[in-house]
Amino acid sequence: MKNLKTATLSFFAVALLFSCQNNTGTQANSDKETTEHSSKDDSLLTQIQRNTFQYFWEGAEPTSGMARERIHLDGVYPKNDQNVVTIGGSGFGLMAIITGIERGFITREEGVKRLAHVMNYLSEIERFEGAWAHWYHGDTKKVQAFSEKDNGGDIVETAFLAQSLITIREYLKNGNQDEQAVASNADKLWKGINWNHYTNGQNVIFWHWSPTVDFGMNHPVRGYDEGLITYILAASSPTHAIDTAVYHEGWARSGEIRSSAEKLNIPLSIKHNARPGEIGPLFWAHYSYLGLDPKGLQDRYANYWDVTSNHAKINIAYAQENPKGYKATVPIKVGD
Repeated sequence: MKNLKTATLSFFAVALLFSCQNNTGTQANSDKETTEHSSKDDSLLTQIQRNTFQYFWEGAEPTSGMARERIHLDGVYPKNDQNVVTIGGSGFGLMAIITGIERGFITREEGVKRLAHVMNYLSEIERFEGAWAHWYHGDTKKVQAFSEKDNGGDIVETAFLAQSLITIREYLKNGNQDEQAVASNADKLWKGINWNHYTNGQNVIFWHWSPTVDFGMNHPVRGYDEGLITYILAASSPTHAIDTAVYHEGWARSGEIRSSAEKLNIPLSIKHNARPGEIGPLFWAHYSYLGLDPKGLQDRYANYWDVTSNHAKINIAYAQENPKGYKATVPIKVGD
């Protein structure tokens, strides 16, 4: 693999293109309008970013400080799951805290205090060969089974959390004494994950392991979907790394992950875990790339920048084509 980069969350600027005439007065008006539009656009993006951040900050489960699986604004929880926290979503939330610090939504001291609290909590709850379960009751620290057989370790959700642990380590490792302590705790948690256990002695990673049914879920993680980060981290582990054959035979399906299929005249660039010639949901282009930069990321099977950008382009082309005739309130326009 080339150029595998662990990075913190970044926001992508939206490019706005404006046509103008050569007339000086028109040029001045155009510049003014461009500035006004850019200012309004930046304010809207900041508001969206701040409000999204608050889900992980103000909306966090109070005992754990972690991301709730869901928040019902009416306060009604028929399944009594108001305190259930999600491990993968908490990974996203921890990275959002770092972004919140950098964006000035919270102070550095506030952010570090929350990160320290969550690192301690993560070290206290039950783990399964170093991996966390999908859900926990935040107030009691007990596992909430996702399903009958899914009551133990979830290595994919753990991967979403693990990329945040590495991000925290890198962000705080050169800070003050308190920050370095948080970085050290994050590093210990990441290094404690036994990725190799989740191969069950085979050349593939299995999504789940249960203390009661072992590998009874029997769900191998194969490409392409949101599971890429699982294989990257498993191969990168300094303590429990998988063999390269697990990546090539498991994730890459012994080369069958390659695809020459197109949808709406746009190459898929890889075989999605969907019906032949179809693509998966867009979150497949999000989750792994909070910690990985797809630009320059490639293996012998695919260029992952092409994979992610074409995934988005297909969705845009489908929306523009609107084959089911949905009524659009605004025209769909996309900048370069």
